[in-house]
Amino acid sequence: MLRFYKKLCKSKELVTFASMDSLTQIVLGAACGEIALGKKIGNKAMLFGAIGGTIPDLDVIIGSLFYSNDIDSLAFHRGFMHSILFSLIGSLIFGFITSELYNSGKFRKGTTNLKDWIWLFFLSIFTHPILDSFTPYGTQLFLPFTDYRVAFNTISVVDPLYTIPFLLCLIIVMFFNRKNPWRLKWTKVGIYISSAYMVFTIINKIYMDSVFEKSFKEANIQYSRFSAQPTILNNMLWYAVAETDTNYHLTFYSLFDKENSATKFTIIPKNHDILDMNHPDLKTLTWFSKDYYTLSKIDSTGQIIYKDLRYPLLNENDSNSSLFRFELVQEGDRWNTKQSFGPSISKDVFNQFIDRIFDN
Repeated sequence: MLRFYKKLCKSKELVTFASMDSLTQIVLGAACGEIALGKKIGNKAMLFGAIGGTIPDLDVIIGSLFYSNDIDSLAFHRGFMHSILFSLIGSLIFGFITSELYNSGKFRKGTTNLKDWIWLFFLSIFTHPILDSFTPYGTQLFLPFTDYRVAFNTISVVDPLYTIPFLLCLIIVMFFNRKNPWRLKWTKVGIYISSAYMVFTIINKIYMDSVFEKSFKEANIQYSRFSAQPTILNNMLWYAVAETDTNYHLTFYSLFDKENSATKFTIIPKNHDILDMNHPDLKTLTWFSKDYYTLSKIDSTGQIIYKDLRYPLLNENDSNSSLFRFELVQEGDRWNTKQSFGPSISKDVFNQFIDRIFDN
């Protein structure tokens, strides 16, 4: 997963964000393991649950091994291994293998059964893409029947308020004996807190959509559609992009803003005619971006830059601070992304980002 994000953006800070995303899935998977087998095998249940929660993201490694083209790898991530069907198949396969290996030990025989392990892996694998579907990245839940990317855009890919309280509860669980009823109680506390926060993000999403809809109308922006999502690491500061015939209009709004609507907009021309986007590789990119993208050409070098505008700018005053920003290059009859042009998340940029959350 780190290799994928390094290709996507040079910034080492984004690699850290990717690691935190994996931590979130590990925590959720560990909780599932505890629910399924905590009473029987104690802390080992959380370990196996964490492994199960990590399995879907192995598609990043598999994609990098089987695809030399970065666009193919991009499309493969959160594909079949994040689908409901894979959750069913994977739980049977990993459940059977683990059951055979675990119960082969002389002192473990009979402590667990096949049904226990299938249930553990189903919970830990299935909850992974379900959680991912609430993020803006999108998850192909219904492959192979459709490649539609489910993205509810309610929570950032990395949100400490979801992960940290949940993690602390599971750390407490680890100090109790497997038969102690407080293990289950603390696990439920973690699940309840994280679930309550998810409900808050859904309600907040509905509110933010109404704020942006009102803001675009007040600014007399005749948009055909718009998309809104939280910025990285929080659910307070939100970003929206509205599409018109020739431009995209970008704006931010924080729950701490004094005004009741967004008032500052950045206009970015579509420039879709710079390149013929009917090539299959380029269609894959536009599908990934849900057609929220812009093209630009560097006259001095002839480089063509592709920006995915679904994701927030790091600096609302700089249209070039897009996180998903990379060069398109033609290799034979294929298109590929040669190198990332993502901005560096410096200390000053991060401080400005924090200030913007609190309307400073």
